[in-house]
Amino acid sequence: MAKFTSIDLFAGIGGIRLGFGYAFGDNIKTVFASEIDEHAVKTYKANFNDNISIFGDITKISEKDIPHFDICLAGFPCQAFSLAGKRKGFADDYKGLARGTLFFDLARICAYHKPKVIFCENVKGLTIHDKGKTFDIIKGTLEEIGYTVYEKVLNSRDFGVPQNRERIYIVAFRKGIDSSRFKFPKPTDTSKRLNDIIEKTPVSVKYYLSTVYLDTLRKHKERHAAKGNGFGYEIRANDCVAGAIVCGGMGRERNLIIDKRLTDFTPKTHIKGEVNREGVRKMTPREWARLQGFPENFKFPLADVHSYKQLGNSVTVPVVETIAKEIKNVLMEQKREVAIVT
Repeated sequence: MAKFTSIDLFAGIGGIRLGFGYAFGDNIKTVFASEIDEHAVKTYKANFNDNISIFGDITKISEKDIPHFDICLAGFPCQAFSLAGKRKGFADDYKGLARGTLFFDLARICAYHKPKVIFCENVKGLTIHDKGKTFDIIKGTLEEIGYTVYEKVLNSRDFGVPQNRERIYIVAFRKGIDSSRFKFPKPTDTSKRLNDIIEKTPVSVKYYLSTVYLDTLRKHKERHAAKGNGFGYEIRANDCVAGAIVCGGMGRERNLIIDKRLTDFTPKTHIKGEVNREGVRKMTPREWARLQGFPENFKFPLADVHSYKQLGNSVTVPVVETIAKEIKNVLMEQKREVAIVT
């Protein structure tokens, strides 16, 4: 039997769960999962075949109906705090989803069940939102319900993937557990570049930009450059790292690459103009998956548009795994100490 049970809140496609699974192996078992996006649920189910139901709106689920658990995994929505968004924080109520207040549902559930550990990931902007007041509320809430809180901003590019992605990671241990030995990991591998994740064989022509669209991107960037702004598309050199992948706006266009292996320029979709001959293309969903450290056998059963969104919203699995190993060390040491006493 697994030594620890976990729940997966705001689960997305299961990136946090995957990282903890790598770290804990057979010593962890997921007993509950919640995700409101029906497309993400389809991808989640395609990859985690353990027959647990994926529940929807967490605000409508009573904490009493959730099974007991030891570890809470929660990538609560970041849009309310993102530097790329309007940064409304707890006031955010996009289309009635109340994204900014969903943290308090996490707190509600954990206050009732008192798990050993709470793990959260969010955008770096959370730390400075409202001059730091929002983050103080989050830490204060966790402390109030009985937890010792650790937090640190880590960059994905330091953990074996070529993506410049800074995120805040929060680890909270229940008071009474000696967590003094816990530490966030130091960089493990800073060597990876785009060459390491680019497809080994030529990709479909559908990923190559049309001449009209490429011209539009160039004019858009020129207009912003004239105003002193740095907005616009970016072509990344293959010996460099990608910028943070995101699910909307200029997400795919901020990480274009040059790939001149295409030989058949016949479009597979309706485009304006023709396929550009410069080799400018978007990365494929699988390349994005590698930027997030997902394994090659991770399935993306839906159309590309959903895969891009899901990966942009997800976590970098190797970062989560490395933190989870540190959490496991603390919990396993506690179990050893309890065993010695008894």
